[in-house]
Amino acid sequence: MNEIRSALVPKSSKCLPPKYLLVGSTEAYSGKSATVLGLSNQLQKKGLDIAYGKPLGTCLNESEGSLVEEDVEFIAANLNLPVNRLAPTLLALDEFAVQKRLRGEDKVNYCQSLVEQYLHLQAGDLILLEGAGNLEEGSLFELSLLQVAEAVDGAILLVCRYKSLLSVESLLSAKQKLSDRLIGVVINDIPATQLETVNTIMRPFLEDMAIPVLAMLPENSLLRSVSVRELVNQLQADVLCRRDRLDLMVESLAIGAMNVNSAVKYFRKRRNMAVVTGGDRVEIQQAALETSTQCLILTGQLPPPDFILTRAEELEIPILSVDLDTLTTVEIVDKAFGQVRVHEPIKVECIRQLMSEHFDVNRLLSLLDLNATATLT
Repeated sequence: MNEIRSALVPKSSKCLPPKYLLVGSTEAYSGKSATVLGLSNQLQKKGLDIAYGKPLGTCLNESEGSLVEEDVEFIAANLNLPVNRLAPTLLALDEFAVQKRLRGEDKVNYCQSLVEQYLHLQAGDLILLEGAGNLEEGSLFELSLLQVAEAVDGAILLVCRYKSLLSVESLLSAKQKLSDRLIGVVINDIPATQLETVNTIMRPFLEDMAIPVLAMLPENSLLRSVSVRELVNQLQADVLCRRDRLDLMVESLAIGAMNVNSAVKYFRKRRNMAVVTGGDRVEIQQAALETSTQCLILTGQLPPPDFILTRAEELEIPILSVDLDTLTTVEIVDKAFGQVRVHEPIKVECIRQLMSEHFDVNRLLSLLDLNATATLT
């Protein structure tokens, strides 16, 4: 592969070819896209000319005969990246693609294809590539995190969602697998009560193990939230009122299955919640509307009485109706919280602020041996 790469890199060019940085993670939904978005914004402010791509796609649409990855579209739009600063997505990773590969119907050498397409990019200073869900994903197609990094001779920045001090084990394991290609880690979603422990115990240990900690990002309820619109899509729900307020962000889930007095006490302890209750539980619906509720989700496809709809209209709270039982509804909403994306404008601004405050971009540039050409204010 190094021979292919050497043959494709122009030797007589007066300009140095761009460097590659892969942003990977120890497990899916750790915050890779958010890290790419916040980091890219900082790099642009430093005056760097960047490009972005996601070799292995998971949320793709067909557009004009080519695969379009939703994350690539979103990040490109937010960073105002032109087409010549976008690396192509080579494959949609889904069950159909895996079956074709296992049956021997797909014999494409994706690693070679990646080298041929990516090393021709005229992409300024740095090409940011978003990796797959974990270190192993994509191996079937020669597109795992390490395989891609070796193909383009790139460095790796790893994002790890903090769960406990035991999270250090996954980072040590990653260091063993990625070796010197791992140039730093981002520890994400750290509870406020654990920040000092991570900073005084975990961080020094990782640094001693030659694993630079470039960011410790505190837990943020907004980034873990889900829009009402996303819940509508996931639940295939009917919107009974306030369709204009589907951009409201839901931070927690409450189930209205108790008596009304208990429900009121329960609801008052929570904020920005989605309340799931039966379409026939009118007293619960009424209690939810008078607390910090972002949407009501009524199960059993039973319509609420007119006075509930009227009150929801006044308070600008969407009411959704689903043809599902409560347990199934809760499972779907829980899954939505576990697969949070960052496509809402309010989250984009939050990410930029967090990364600006907590990510050591100057240390990253030093590790990459890159110089910022200009610092914008």
